[in-house]
Amino acid sequence: MTLAILADIGGTNTRVALADGKTVIAGSLSRYSNAEYMAAGKDIAHILSDYLARAGASVSGVCVAAAGPVQDGVATLTNLDWTMDAVKLSRATGAGRVAILNDLQAQGHALGHIAAQNLRTIVAGPSRPGASMLVVGLGTGVNAAPVHNTPWGRVVPPSECGHVNMPVRSDEDLRLVRFVEARLRAEGEVAHAGVEEVLAGRGLQTLYAFAAAEAGAPAERTSAEILAVLDAGSAVARHSATLYTRILGQMLADLALIHLPYGGIYLIGGMSRAMTPHFTTFGLEAAFREMRRVDLLARDFSITVVEDDFAALTGCAAYLAAGGQG
Repeated sequence: MTLAILADIGGTNTRVALADGKTVIAGSLSRYSNAEYMAAGKDIAHILSDYLARAGASVSGVCVAAAGPVQDGVATLTNLDWTMDAVKLSRATGAGRVAILNDLQAQGHALGHIAAQNLRTIVAGPSRPGASMLVVGLGTGVNAAPVHNTPWGRVVPPSECGHVNMPVRSDEDLRLVRFVEARLRAEGEVAHAGVEEVLAGRGLQTLYAFAAAEAGAPAERTSAEILAVLDAGSAVARHSATLYTRILGQMLADLALIHLPYGGIYLIGGMSRAMTPHFTTFGLEAAFREMRRVDLLARDFSITVVEDDFAALTGCAAYLAAGGQG
């Protein structure tokens, strides 16, 4: 058995597992709190070495999926003060083969290796086998990456499109942009209204605060509280969910026209799963399939939610097994 160690570094936790070839070994998964390691002055290298020491395992490969940009073999996490490169990961694990992927790249490599019961279609449409796909992450952050199948193997280019501008199509959208900018400025953050600010987990909180202000009764709630009052019929929560769904549909439509994912669009992450029961009610398909000068959106592309929380690890295993490194 030739083992590899895999890690998926999210904004809150890091998931670590072992793989034999492209198969993640059942029962090998462990979760680690990023905050706990940061408080102790430690990072991903310590997590990996601690995992291997506990498991008593020796590995020949390591693949890490990082929630942040990867450039020239160096990953810098967007929501954590961690940086990693091949030397650090090899030293921590003893592995001779090292791969560092953006987390959305890892999710892209997982497509085609996810069990059918973990895929839920929310917008039906044609899906061409072997065609390009698009994976979109909605969680602690927001990002998307195209997935291209070529005669030489799968290619998943990195991306940071969660920081593109919010779509502005109405006076309300413009008021929302100004609200987001003011909110970020007050928090000492860069006052840029990117789509991540309204579609990530914290984004639903921002949309609720905006909807409450629009109703003349400013209020704040956590994402979990918003989802709970949404189920109870709260008008402000329904306004928030309507905004979330419409902005997501418009972003997905733009990305679909840019990348032409005839093999399907796949949503991953905690927010995509939390909002899945509400997408039909609040009109995701209508927002996505709006008429434009070309009619591609009206007749092409499907949207599917990936309900496998560990797909990034599967993607890491598939990438290593296919000979990927770097």
